[in-house]
Amino acid sequence: MSFVALRRFSAALILMSAAVEAAPPPLSAYAQLPGISDVSVSPDGTMMAAILGDDNHAEVQIRNLADRTLITAAPAQRAKVRDVRWAGSGHLLLTTSTAYEVPGLDAAKREWTMLSDYDLAKRKWRGLLSGIENAMNVTSGSPTIYFDAGKPMVVVPGISFPDTMGVSTLYRVNLESGRAFRIELGNELTRDWLIGTDGKPIARADYVPKEGSWRLFSKASGNWQRIYTETAPIDTPDLYAFGQTANTALVVTHRSGDWAVHEVNLGDGSWSEAKPEFDSDAALFDPVSRRPIGTVDYGFESITYSFFNPADQKLWKGISAAFPGAIVTLESWSDDRQTIIVEVDGPKTGDAIYVIDRKRRTADFLADRYPGIPADAVNTVVPFRYKAADGLEIPAYLTLPPGIKDMAAARKLPLVVFPHGGPEDHDTPGFDWWAQAMASRGYAVLQPQFRGSTGFGAAHREAGFGEWGRKMQTDLSDGVRKLAADGQIDPARVCIVGASYGGYAALAGPTLDPGIYRCAAAVAGVSDLRRMLQSEISDQNGSRKNDTLRYWQRFMGAKSSDDPALDAISPARLAARVKVPVLLVHGKDDTVVRFDQSTTMERALRQAGAQVELVTLPGEDHYLSRPATRIAMLNAVVTFIEKHNPVATAAASAPAAPAR
Repeated sequence: MSFVALRRFSAALILMSAAVEAAPPPLSAYAQLPGISDVSVSPDGTMMAAILGDDNHAEVQIRNLADRTLITAAPAQRAKVRDVRWAGSGHLLLTTSTAYEVPGLDAAKREWTMLSDYDLAKRKWRGLLSGIENAMNVTSGSPTIYFDAGKPMVVVPGISFPDTMGVSTLYRVNLESGRAFRIELGNELTRDWLIGTDGKPIARADYVPKEGSWRLFSKASGNWQRIYTETAPIDTPDLYAFGQTANTALVVTHRSGDWAVHEVNLGDGSWSEAKPEFDSDAALFDPVSRRPIGTVDYGFESITYSFFNPADQKLWKGISAAFPGAIVTLESWSDDRQTIIVEVDGPKTGDAIYVIDRKRRTADFLADRYPGIPADAVNTVVPFRYKAADGLEIPAYLTLPPGIKDMAAARKLPLVVFPHGGPEDHDTPGFDWWAQAMASRGYAVLQPQFRGSTGFGAAHREAGFGEWGRKMQTDLSDGVRKLAADGQIDPARVCIVGASYGGYAALAGPTLDPGIYRCAAAVAGVSDLRRMLQSEISDQNGSRKNDTLRYWQRFMGAKSSDDPALDAISPARLAARVKVPVLLVHGKDDTVVRFDQSTTMERALRQAGAQVELVTLPGEDHYLSRPATRIAMLNAVVTFIEKHNPVATAAASAPAAPAR
């Protein structure tokens, strides 16, 4: 596989006659996994690792950065790659996952993660954590890399069985010899570990689900001592990372009424005041000291990096300035910051990867994320805000179809409402392959950041509590009403499409908010909330007292998993209300939203006499991780939309303009 820039398609379009409107890229160009992802530069800046692929083949590759020559490649098609990271410049660690059922351990499939290592000196891949007595060959957390007398070592949490109960257990792996040793045994309550730069555990977090009790332990004095306890029945704290000062840890907690990061002294258990510099989407860490060096905030209209070191901030400011009008994100950099790999998403570049060499003062194109989509085929995305019926401001993105550059030029367009999953999540500015694909076929695509979404403050998030299927749903149709009132969309030509929670919202459209949509497509959507909560109970070994169950009940406004109120917001129990075509798409190996959520909905719709189609994706998980099934999903969804909501004309059966 080559790193030659695949821009011939774009050049071909330019050569076409101006009188002929260019055809959009094929759907497979949008649906295939990114042509390059998980790009990571080696600590010494001489090599890079990345996942490269297309709709037929994917590989993990290591290449020299100087001349792009290939060092090694390993297939990445069957095992789904979740993380690529360097352990020094001599080893590459690969985290993969697969869904399977462990006989005698689980009643259903789970997604299990495994760790492997490529030794560049020996030119050999090797699986880690295999052959350990009373242990599974899986990991339960991210690896921690450190060096012992110059030798690369890894500490990784796994699962062992000291008796009949699996517990979180720390293993040390010598990457030179491949030998693994158990160094610390947790218990059935252990959730998180913090590992020191010497490879020894220094902090541990346990959680008691029945009590809702989160407990922080420190080993600073040589023995495990509990230094803090917090009652957290739903909003469980997170042992985040090293603090900025010695012998401290960062903990994300809701103790003061809203999420905030605090620094905890692991010696005496004292807490700092909330640290507002960490009020962002993610923190950035130095790969050697593993201490925080900055934060990144995925804002509504831009992505902002804030580095604590002025030199790093100045460096990033210069990098961003080199790509005016584009969204620039950091992929990876060498330990000395001389070699930097960034993603650039802009009108001139499309979505592409660049390598910055500070010594040579160059910024070289490396590869396109989506090789089949030239920059001039990327549709305009407009951020805007509208008011929900109760006055709450809803941020939203509107992706416009080809040839329309602003909302003023949008008139009577067919619309696809595309709510995100989560529901505690949010869309971000920049290229969205799914929204772009639908827009390329002539549709405006609305992505509302409905109440309950993150990224817009605690009040916006908490406004969603108890509003699942209620105001969280009408926030979507209020956006349709706003665009219709302004004349930008045709209210008689609106469909709704979504995945995961967005799939629930798609099914809730024609059942809970009828008259708005002329078709609905749900990918891995929840249809029966009682059944969903029963699956959660099963995953918790039958316990009805756990933070996951309490979390969902808070959003759903339910007192228990058996609350009859759940039936009033479950689309499968309201199938008789459906008067429009429905498409269901679901991966057979989905361990997040079980496949039976779609078969239950299909059965209910058929019994109600509704028009329904179920597309099964064999071997696919919740995240559409495989190229072939991702393409199958997008083809099915777009074909369905084009059939039931054609761009050119409105069918006679179109619903009336949405009214309050």
